Amino acid sequence: METSRINDPRTSPGRPAAGCDVVTVPARQGLEAVDILRRGPGDAVGPVLHDDGGDTLGFLVPPGTAAAWDVPGSTCTETGGRGLPLAPEPPGAGSDWLLPPGEADLATDPAVLREALGEAARMIKAADSCR
Repeated sequence: METSRINDPRTSPGRPAAGCDVVTVPARQGLEAVDILRRGPGDAVGPVLHDDGGDTLGFLVPPGTAAAWDVPGSTCTETGGRGLPLAPEPPGAGSDWLLPPGEADLATDPAVLREALGEAARMIKAADSCR
């Protein structure tokens, strides 16, 4: 798999802003990716949202990520600075923080997230094939 870094001149890599983009993935893959990122060096995972139904996780990534996001099984939404305050309260009804701002101050690097999601998908596929 080939990955690339997103370079957006509007924000320094990894720094969240009110306009962070959000990568949404199925909860199972997202939880695996969070574990992978937390085992990595440094602060590899930023704030992460989950929906109350437990179906999806949303990783905050730097603004501009949505323009080049192409990972199958996930979506990346550009917020344009609307509706995603980085506050302890969740940004909308029906969601809550898995990793709230403050515990995870930096937005997740899109290239690192892409790799973790790929590894998580491979782990899930391997686990499911053993059944």
